[in-house]
Amino acid sequence: MKFFFLPLTLIIFCQPIVADESLLPPIDDWHGKSEHLIQSSSNPWQTPSEKLNLISSPNYKETFKYLDKLVASDQRLNKISIGKSPQGRDIWMVIASSDGISTSTELRNNGKPTLLVQAGIHSGEIDGKDAGLMLLRDIIYGGKEKLLEKVNWLFVPILSVDGHEKISAFNRVNQRGPTNMGWRTSAENLNLNRDYTKLETLELKALIKTINEWKPDLYYDVHVTDGEDYQYDITYGFNTSYGASPSISKWLSENLKPQIDTTLETNGHLGGPLTFGIDSMDFSKGIVGWTASPRFSNGYGDYRHLATVLVENHSLKPYKQRVLGTYIFIEETLKILAEKGQGLIKATKKDNSRKVDELIVSWDMNQENPTSMDFMGIDYRQKTDPLTGLKYIDWLGTNKLYIDLPIVWMNKAKDTVSIPQSYWIPAQYYTVIEKLKSHGIEMVLHKEKKVIKGNQLCVEGFEFAAVPFEGRQMPKANFSETSNKFVLPEYSVEVKTNQPLGHLAVALLDPRATDSFFAWGYFNSIFQRTEYIESYVLIPLAKKLFAENPKLKNIFEKRKQDDKEFAKDSTKQMEWIYQQSKYYDQEYLKYPVIFEF
Repeated sequence: MKFFFLPLTLIIFCQPIVADESLLPPIDDWHGKSEHLIQSSSNPWQTPSEKLNLISSPNYKETFKYLDKLVASDQRLNKISIGKSPQGRDIWMVIASSDGISTSTELRNNGKPTLLVQAGIHSGEIDGKDAGLMLLRDIIYGGKEKLLEKVNWLFVPILSVDGHEKISAFNRVNQRGPTNMGWRTSAENLNLNRDYTKLETLELKALIKTINEWKPDLYYDVHVTDGEDYQYDITYGFNTSYGASPSISKWLSENLKPQIDTTLETNGHLGGPLTFGIDSMDFSKGIVGWTASPRFSNGYGDYRHLATVLVENHSLKPYKQRVLGTYIFIEETLKILAEKGQGLIKATKKDNSRKVDELIVSWDMNQENPTSMDFMGIDYRQKTDPLTGLKYIDWLGTNKLYIDLPIVWMNKAKDTVSIPQSYWIPAQYYTVIEKLKSHGIEMVLHKEKKVIKGNQLCVEGFEFAAVPFEGRQMPKANFSETSNKFVLPEYSVEVKTNQPLGHLAVALLDPRATDSFFAWGYFNSIFQRTEYIESYVLIPLAKKLFAENPKLKNIFEKRKQDDKEFAKDSTKQMEWIYQQSKYYDQEYLKYPVIFEF
């Protein structure tokens, strides 16, 4: 008989690998009414995560093996691929409707409000996937079919499918489960929740195409947050009434939030505000009331007038608790839409047709006008580690109620811009034009040259970030504005702002906006000069310019008197003289998109 010995490393890796939860703050055992939702092995439709006691999550193959079987078993469910990932995986979406809808045309024509729930944009934060599988099962086989009588539900279980398969117990040290977490970023190491405006990833292109085609009325982006410890297991937020979609915000505040919070509490969960501490070392200083820019889902939804809620489950709560809370959140939303969804549709139409002359495109903290709330937090101590000398927060795991905790809202306008009648984009900026098309923004293609009178922004001072962000080299700039006549080449496009996505167009095309195409570096070619001049040509040119325009010579001489550095630097003097001539690069530092008012 022969004996075979497994290598020691193989023996080790055959054992279950679990992250060390002793690194995390203490926590009490959780039990809630929602635990009755968990199905045992006696149910033939027990989900893969339920089989693992809601401490782990199935991989891509196991997830869709279960879903395929569920979809095939009932005509009310259909499944389509909305696109492929960089590594070739399908990004699947389930269509759940009482009518057995399989196309976007059918869905748009049935008159029911539609909820889109997307999980796994950060695939280490996968609570929404397992909650959604459970709820789909219960709609079909658990007596909850009435949820679809007046509502359609679109469900993307995993958006970052490549990141989902980069599984490890050690992907996120500050999160309490699941035991096999996916990765935060995509296979290209890009954060998909920073890609809503620039649309560089296949995943986000697929998602926005889906939104344009299927036109949901309410969109949930389900995450898991980290940072401070607190009692809330589900926090969520949306841009409030001072944003670009005040009617939608009002509906969410008055119709969605109160009912969601009540139902969560009834089922043993605690819903709270999307929370960021002002000072990570002193939570008592208060929290930030965030206004998201459109690189994020909730900021993007605000500018395109799509009701969008960013759901952030609390990373320090057990995976079971987070999954069940998400189930309750989605289920109650379907009930709310069935009862009040037509009101949301009316609010969306009102925001789409809202006429304003100006739009706020970046926000600041309003330190002067804080508000307050009673906040259900966790007690802590400020400590200094004797070994490293580092200061840190020691969360104690005991509940603490903060009375009148300050909230500093990010509702102070930083940059407000006038909305033009149209933006004109020269044909050579085809990358930007294609991105606008991907967003669903309407435009007019002009096959002939166009001469228009408009305004142009000119860069007066700029700097680039020290390192790239999300693969882009991002500039910051100040601008001056001039009016002139401009000749645009054949096949340039005109983007009118009087359209449903007109405010989104402003956020993308005005370079002063936080997440404009300019801010993301798509016009960086304007920062490089193409032509230069030699001194042997400049000298006779300067003499000719000064002879033809004595005032220009006086300006030159006065600047030398007033500016000592300029007077000492012949290169700067040469540059100044060159700039006054017709030979200077006329496109240098000029933003090429023309504003027509």
